Amino acid sequence: MRAVPALLACSLVLAGCGDTPWSNAPWSDLLPEPAADFEAEPSGATLRLIRRGRASDAALVQETGERRLWRTAGNQVVETDGGRIIATAGFPEMLAATRFDGPDPLAEPAALLAHPAAARRMVDLMRASRTPEGMRFGVQIECRLRAEPTEDAAVLLVTERCRAEGAGRFTNLFWVSAETGAVLQTTQWVGPAAPMLTIEFPLPQP
Repeated sequence: MRAVPALLACSLVLAGCGDTPWSNAPWSDLLPEPAADFEAEPSGATLRLIRRGRASDAALVQETGERRLWRTAGNQVVETDGGRIIATAGFPEMLAATRFDGPDPLAEPAALLAHPAAARRMVDLMRASRTPEGMRFGVQIECRLRAEPTEDAAVLLVTERCRAEGAGRFTNLFWVSAETGAVLQTTQWVGPAAPMLTIEFPLPQP
């Protein structure tokens, strides 16, 4: 996986598009409660970002395969590859790029039930000021992923425990469809000075 900061910058001037609305799901009571304070919801396909208890809707502005760019009304941008956050923009601290050393085990969550897997990636971090002292390149992250069933047989929980070089430890959580492996909701680390970011993905339409 690779995130290109230029794509994020370009996305700030793109209009939202897509046609996947939000809907309720029988497993929704198993997931963390969303915040009650929302920005205005954009039209078209959206995902929900929750940061420090505040939620906002982000519209789909660009899509290439499993890689998608999402933008809020406040010009906060998140790039995802499947269910993983690989870059952000418009925050005080930004995840500028993500590069995996080998395949991402999250691509096959059911396999993690019987066989936990290790993963290594490098990330670039940047402060909003874009000053040299606020930039860190090639920060190495070592992780271990495992999956377990939840109370709902249709949902698996993937836990990713990580150690970031010079930035401590953190745990990412992914609630995924047991049937398709699609990430339904996730809480992920996006930098040592940034709060964990929760995303609720739009449900695929039949």
